[in-house]
Amino acid sequence: MVLRPHLNRLVILLLSAIVASYSTVSQAEENPVTVAHGIAMHGDLKYPANFTHFEYASPDAPKGGNIVLSGYGTFDSFNPFVPKGDADSNIMLIYDTLLANSADEPFSEYGLVAEKLEYPEDRSWVIFHLRPSARFHDGTPISADDVVFSFNTFMEKGQPYYRAYYADVAKVEALDARRVKFTSRTSKNRELVLILGQLQVLPKHFWQDKEFAANLIQPLGSGPYRLKSFDQGKTVVYERVKDYWAADLPVRKGHFNFDQVAVEYYRDDTVLLEAFKNGRYDFRLENQAKRWATEYSGEAFDRQRVIREELTHQNPTGMQAFIMNIRREPFQDARVREALDLAFDFEWTNKHLFFGAYKRTNSFFSNSDLAATGIPQGKELALLEPYRDELPAELFTQPYQSPVTDGSGRNRDNIRKAIELLKAAGWDYKGTSLVNSTTGKPFKFEILLYSKDFERIALPFIKNLNRLGIDATVRNVDTTNYIRILREFDYDMIVGGFGQSNSPGNEQRDYWFSKYADQTASKNYIGIKDPIVDALVEKIIAAHSRDDLIAACRALDRVLLWNHYVIPQWHINTHRIAYWNKFSRPAIAPLYGADPGFWTWWYDDAKAAQLTAPAKP
Repeated sequence: MVLRPHLNRLVILLLSAIVASYSTVSQAEENPVTVAHGIAMHGDLKYPANFTHFEYASPDAPKGGNIVLSGYGTFDSFNPFVPKGDADSNIMLIYDTLLANSADEPFSEYGLVAEKLEYPEDRSWVIFHLRPSARFHDGTPISADDVVFSFNTFMEKGQPYYRAYYADVAKVEALDARRVKFTSRTSKNRELVLILGQLQVLPKHFWQDKEFAANLIQPLGSGPYRLKSFDQGKTVVYERVKDYWAADLPVRKGHFNFDQVAVEYYRDDTVLLEAFKNGRYDFRLENQAKRWATEYSGEAFDRQRVIREELTHQNPTGMQAFIMNIRREPFQDARVREALDLAFDFEWTNKHLFFGAYKRTNSFFSNSDLAATGIPQGKELALLEPYRDELPAELFTQPYQSPVTDGSGRNRDNIRKAIELLKAAGWDYKGTSLVNSTTGKPFKFEILLYSKDFERIALPFIKNLNRLGIDATVRNVDTTNYIRILREFDYDMIVGGFGQSNSPGNEQRDYWFSKYADQTASKNYIGIKDPIVDALVEKIIAAHSRDDLIAACRALDRVLLWNHYVIPQWHINTHRIAYWNKFSRPAIAPLYGADPGFWTWWYDDAKAAQLTAPAKP
């Protein structure tokens, strides 16, 4: 049969469409698209699409009550997103994010501002579908343009952290009023979708005619609380948004139950504790073992007016340490850094200052399965093998162990080893002073602190350093100056930490990446510039399975430890909390999180009334 010309064109178009449809199906089969109510980093979600609330929250928790919390130091800003000022520590209460984290899963998120998300199997892009009900506090709907504005503002004007965290985002676009798409530069960053879900959404209409870095503008948010009032540097008051748009969503049900949250600031740790014991604020997380062991006593505790508890958690405790700034000459030699580690007597410190409360930290991922153990094997060894000639030989043959003493305070063996290392690194003695063999300059440095409480830990360490001939001193500054000095890397040694989650990822760039070693306000406090570390961080980010993640974290852990960048301190796997007995809380506590689920607690009127009742004879 002979076809007419116009029919020929029709057949060609139909055949082309069929071919195209087969191509689309094939591509979809290779990289199928998921549309879901949430996403897990690895494995399956705990909660199905029809879940009503997280099990560690009580959906019928009553709303009400005014509470007081505490802040340490001061504040001069309500903008935590910029590398300027000292922001109030609770300002995030006014903001919502695209997704909300589940505190009883290692790393899973569920819809908040976004009711669902759409992404391919390789997670090379994601589309967030925004809820029609999502609103800012002024009633303006949250739009895709707000999300695009927020992301671009953080990347252009925000903390360096954002540029490290979201470095793999190639493009962000508003597809329409309620759909926003992020496209990745790579198909290997499986965490990117989840960390984009953590994005706080700012109102474009509020900020577009204002200076974003301005400190004390009272910002507009969309979250469970709004900023009610403040007295600069002293007090901030937040009030619960009574018509909060997300109050009945599964991820918010039973959360944020207090009508008013005031935050009172104190500049002295001793005054801070005494204020709590005198009822000036209601809830306290204690981070000092001596205070916990000796100062939480008295009539209020005896009568159960104040409750004191230790709650076990499953959070990785990361690394708290004396951190050396290797941008400065004395710390650039790994042998010197190891020698300084040998001068710290943890066993004596734990026994005499901490009442034996702590464990010595031997990992940057302590209290988790991500911590390096034994010697490298399997996948971990495969990651490290290409760098064998550039890494310390001991890394492959023995487990890392922080120096150990007998706790007597004499520490002679470790001091002797430290002297040998220092001499091998080009340091010698002139009288009792340690000097550089080439320049004759004495070995001296300063430990920068912002709390006098830590002097009692630093001073015994300094005594041991003095035994090595090192002129080490302590300098205490207020929190505002400390933050400025930290951002500018203008220190020799600090006491600091590298917090970790159960699913490390893109934030590791900000900690360790060469690119951020000289970036003001980054968290690369050490100043590491090491291509091996850079490569291992990328392996963490690209991990396709939990096994891959564990192997990459352990490999990075081992490299950091054997380079002796820090002097590890200690950790504990409990929350030490004390609170005035005016709260009730859910029967189930969350497994993870920086606090024991405090924002699922509620004010208990009956208990509060008992606090003001006269004492029984």
